[in-house]
Amino acid sequence: MPYPKGTSGDILDDFAAQQRGPTYSSVTVEMAMLVADRSSGFQGEVVRWNAEGITLQNRENYIRHFTWKPGGFGVGGKWVTLVRPARVNTASERITASGSVAGDSRARVAQASRIWVEGKHDAELLEHVWGDDLRELGIVVEPLHGADDLAAAVADFGPAGNRRLGVLLDHLVPGSKETRIAATVVDPNVLVTGHPFVDVWAGIRPKVIGLDAWPEIPKGDKPWKEGMCAALGEPFEGFWPRLRNRVSTFADLRPELVGAVEQLIDFVAEAD
Repeated sequence: MPYPKGTSGDILDDFAAQQRGPTYSSVTVEMAMLVADRSSGFQGEVVRWNAEGITLQNRENYIRHFTWKPGGFGVGGKWVTLVRPARVNTASERITASGSVAGDSRARVAQASRIWVEGKHDAELLEHVWGDDLRELGIVVEPLHGADDLAAAVADFGPAGNRRLGVLLDHLVPGSKETRIAATVVDPNVLVTGHPFVDVWAGIRPKVIGLDAWPEIPKGDKPWKEGMCAALGEPFEGFWPRLRNRVSTFADLRPELVGAVEQLIDFVAEAD
């Protein structure tokens, strides 16, 4: 009995091929490449990319961020798999610590939109990793120094379509104080997101200082940061700048933190 065209004659081989699904050509992403996102239909030019995905800007200057996915993008009338360049360190192209391709090195005038973080260390870490991207987009990061009165602070800020606000909270897990605080803010021009770690310090991969995991710090009279330094046998004074400076790229951070920050940058950058 003849087999349908495209089959091998071996039912196990044919089943395996069906399980693998369709294959797509790989296309290396380039700046200003015209791309369509397959799932949403959004079309635009590539304005940046990093390890998480690519950012497209359409003719109306709307910006959206999409994750890498096999066969997920349309280029030249075909569905393809976009991949990052294998080599990007040229005289005219530079990769930032966030994994993005650096654009014009001149900083934009600060936009009305803002990103708020809980403290000085959070702000310093965002500057350390995403500083190039933030300056290029004209986004200012400001420390809250505590989020207990977040709803009142948001009201004073006065969010609007051209004045968006992104808020990054520590320890944003079910039942936490931070989750209850986040629930008090309901505004389409405000995005509150965060990471599950008790402090942004723990959002750094412990391997940067040669550890497999951060020590477990029991709740007690001593603040978590001081307790961690004590467990490591390190003086608290000066530990943070040493830890921060061990971070070279976004890959030295936990993905939960990277994803939360990228989401806020995309949201704020899309302000009218």
